[in-house]
Amino acid sequence: MGKKTGTVLILILVLIFGYAGFEYFHFRSANAVSEAAFIKSDCLANLTFKVDGKVTKMLKDENEPVKKGELLALIDPTDLNVSKKELMHRIEGLANSIEAMKMKKSRLKESLSLKTSIAGSDMESLSMKIESLEYRIKAAETKLKKLEKDTARYASMLEKNLIASSDYETIRMKRDSLSDEIRGMKKEYRALQAAKKGAAEGYRLAKVTQRMVAELEKGILAKEQELDAYRQSLVEIENKIGYTHLYAPFDGIIAKKYIEAPRVLESGSPVYALIDTSSLYCEVLLSEKKMKGVKPGNAATVTVDALGGKEFEGKVESIAPTSASTFSLVPRDIASGEFTKLDQRFAIRISLKEIERLRAGMSASVAIERR
Repeated sequence: MGKKTGTVLILILVLIFGYAGFEYFHFRSANAVSEAAFIKSDCLANLTFKVDGKVTKMLKDENEPVKKGELLALIDPTDLNVSKKELMHRIEGLANSIEAMKMKKSRLKESLSLKTSIAGSDMESLSMKIESLEYRIKAAETKLKKLEKDTARYASMLEKNLIASSDYETIRMKRDSLSDEIRGMKKEYRALQAAKKGAAEGYRLAKVTQRMVAELEKGILAKEQELDAYRQSLVEIENKIGYTHLYAPFDGIIAKKYIEAPRVLESGSPVYALIDTSSLYCEVLLSEKKMKGVKPGNAATVTVDALGGKEFEGKVESIAPTSASTFSLVPRDIASGEFTKLDQRFAIRISLKEIERLRAGMSASVAIERR
């Protein structure tokens, strides 16, 4: 009786283990199974300041929820505000200087136009008068030469009593009068020459004014370029002042608080780690030997160790186009011809129907249905 009972128990155990083995191998055949799986988040970021400075306030603690755009931390902006004020004074002074130069340029241009016009007209008028006077002087000098000859001839005739003294006096007076007239015209000629020289000097001064206008234009352009540079610097300082406020880039939970205030930080140093728990997914590294039948859309079961083996339903969302080792910092050297075949793994992303109680970084086991 005892032997029969023992035999029956052995047979039952064999059947149980046989069925369990069958189920195990059948499950492994129908599903791609991997223990190399982790819960991850699309929105996991280390938040940093873009400027150096002294952190004066840390407004959130670890595990505290935050909303997108909510203020998280502050850097003391005093030095930046001082720089901004100094720069604004420079900009104001430079803008006033440019305005004064533009007004001076405008006045000079108006004066230049008037002076050039007057000087040009005067030179043209005086040149015509001088030319006309030259002709008159030449004609008078020709006439004077004739009168001098007539006067000499009349004097000779008077000595011989061939003419009356009144005739001689008449011709002599004509000669003297014409000589005086010529001297007057020559004085007028010299005065016109001096006036023409003055007009030429005025025209030259107008040209000097024109060069001054050109220099002013160059100076204005240089100062406007300097002003643009100052204004660009002002924009940069205002941006830096804005960077002294650290805001949440998305809704989430503070995963880690790296520092406590007050603390002097360099730009780029981590301040908070923020995670969006609504964007959790499972990433599994699957051996290339298990890739058969695994496609996007296949159903998957994710078992999380930290939650006592709780199972989560999901589906394959995407499969990486390259193996995980493709981007290794130290790639394998097979140039010598020596090669050992290694099992490659591919990252597979699995979307989850529910994510309650899940946390980024949890390890999991994954079974992907083959099709």
